[in-house]
Amino acid sequence: MRVERRSLLAGAAEASGIAVVIDVLRAFTCSALMFRYGIRDLALVRTPQEALAFRDADPRCLVAGEVKGRKVEGFDVGNSPADIVAKGEPLFSGRSVAARSSAGTQGVLAAASRAQQVILGSYLNAAATATYIRDAARVDAMVHGHDVTVTLVAMGFEGVTPSIEDERCADYLEHLLIGTPYDHVQAVWDCMHDEDIAASLRGEHDYRSREDIILAAGASTEGSPPLSGVILTGQLRPSEAILKVIRGMPFPVLLAREDSYQVASKVHDLTVKTQPADTEKISIIRDLIRKHVDVDQILENIT
Repeated sequence: MRVERRSLLAGAAEASGIAVVIDVLRAFTCSALMFRYGIRDLALVRTPQEALAFRDADPRCLVAGEVKGRKVEGFDVGNSPADIVAKGEPLFSGRSVAARSSAGTQGVLAAASRAQQVILGSYLNAAATATYIRDAARVDAMVHGHDVTVTLVAMGFEGVTPSIEDERCADYLEHLLIGTPYDHVQAVWDCMHDEDIAASLRGEHDYRSREDIILAAGASTEGSPPLSGVILTGQLRPSEAILKVIRGMPFPVLLAREDSYQVASKVHDLTVKTQPADTEKISIIRDLIRKHVDVDQILENIT
């Protein structure tokens, strides 16, 4: 298998073989969730007008997406994973969807001119995507006797500016496909320290919520150190729909009153070693576990 890396719209137009077009924030996190909630099919288009034309032809067709990050007037949903989770199966099950976004859908349409196949990529479906490609590569090697070319395209912001989350997702896919080094904890760290993502996490973007970030970055990963947990700072409690998703994540998610700097300082200063002689510390740990940890539930989940 030969893996090539490309970025942005220009890179999408050069993609060959199996092209994975990556848009983590947020188009292809949204598409994965919509399929999770039962949509029948998904059409990707260049303009809002083309998307609305699908609903004109079929009134049951949903229209989704954004321009400049914001939901288009007349669309059923925007480009928000949190909005999709909140609406869930009652809206999406059995429906067709026409979607338009500023980066991901444009990249798919550009890649389709040369690539043999085009796959929509995000952290949510990365593991499944890699499994499909590995299986396809084995079949191709047996039938045709040659290696498959895979092009990973990180679409970035509006297809013109690189973005850290798409590049790190491409790193992860490359790791799953050919074993290149990858550290998911470091990747999440890099993303959380990107100024644009950090602004969303602080609630400074009216078009992109911190819940969107959590859903896009919170997927479990194979073959890399797992996240130990996530701390949501500033006492900003997610909606009940998002909390339901969070409860199903393979790591704890905590809510703190303090701001991000205070929480980061406390985590940095933690002394995690407990020695047999630390009787007072051991007593405190036992009390905390007894008060706040449902041990029976943990044992039930792992047996």
